[in-house]
Amino acid sequence: MGEQYDELEADRGLYVLRLFVTGASPNSTRAIANLKLILEKHLNGKYELEIVDIYQQPEKAALEQIIALPMLIKKSPGIERRLIGDMSDKEKVLRGLGINA
Repeated sequence: MGEQYDELEADRGLYVLRLFVTGASPNSTRAIANLKLILEKHLNGKYELEIVDIYQQPEKAALEQIIALPMLIKKSPGIERRLIGDMSDKEKVLRGLGINA
């Protein structure tokens, strides 16, 4: 899909998300698990999630100017949003993604 997020994704209501983590650290593992639970419950497959390990892909972290980890970036729909932490605060994650639960 590349770096461009076109209107087709927005039209389909597809959430394009990128989660930056640091390997298999406890916070990273928790963030992945918590986020997947939230997404499956509230978006039911209407999302595309890329998990980026900054140790494996440091250039992506540099391009996105990542300053804290784990970090979730919502690319679309709507304006880009960034959330930091282990995604354990479900209400905060839903608000950040613009999902009314």
